[in-house]
Amino acid sequence: MAKVLIVDDSPTEIHVLKTLLEKNGHDVGTASSGEEGIVVAKDMLPDVVLMDVVMPGMNGFQATRQLSQQAETANTPVIIVTTKDQETDKVWAKRQGAVDYIVKPVQEKALVDALTRVLQG
Repeated sequence: MAKVLIVDDSPTEIHVLKTLLEKNGHDVGTASSGEEGIVVAKDMLPDVVLMDVVMPGMNGFQATRQLSQQAETANTPVIIVTTKDQETDKVWAKRQGAVDYIVKPVQEKALVDALTRVLQG
């Protein structure tokens, strides 16, 4: 199906998302920080990035902005996956370049539906 990069500082969240994505036929890469996510995205060139927001160092909004501004990753869609559920966070995510926003805990159907929407353009 698709190459998906998960960027999250929680090993538990990475495991849950990776298991769910692989069960649905996707190839999955992971990164445990915003900084690492940018490096891995340039190397992996994923079809979509699932980006946590609250991480030490570079947060997910900052990493999303950098991905959207760099030539190699500018066309890579980013879906924010976070516990932050305020409308202002959703608006800010879009301003940073995110194409969708999912609130944790992630429901399998919501994630699969979001991936389908994003991948079909």
